[in-house]
Amino acid sequence: MRADHTQVTRLLKTARGQIDGILKMVEEDRYCLDVSSQIMAAQSILKKANRMVLKGHMDCCVREAVESGDAEGKLDELARLLDKLAE
Repeated sequence: MRADHTQVTRLLKTARGQIDGILKMVEEDRYCLDVSSQIMAAQSILKKANRMVLKGHMDCCVREAVESGDAEGKLDELARLLDKLAE
């Protein structure tokens, strides 16, 4: 992985902490909208981490494939991933 490991790790650990907090909120039968708000916050952090990982992939793996003349496979991978993101 070519993304900044420190930043991605920090984001994922933050998201994990938020998810642990959300589980506790559910166990405590907290107000639904408060739980939903925290879920959206965790999703936002995960999306940011995913963007960093994907940017790292494009900056390194895809760029190397293009420079070596073998971009088709990497572009197909990205297209399949974008399809998953749209679901």
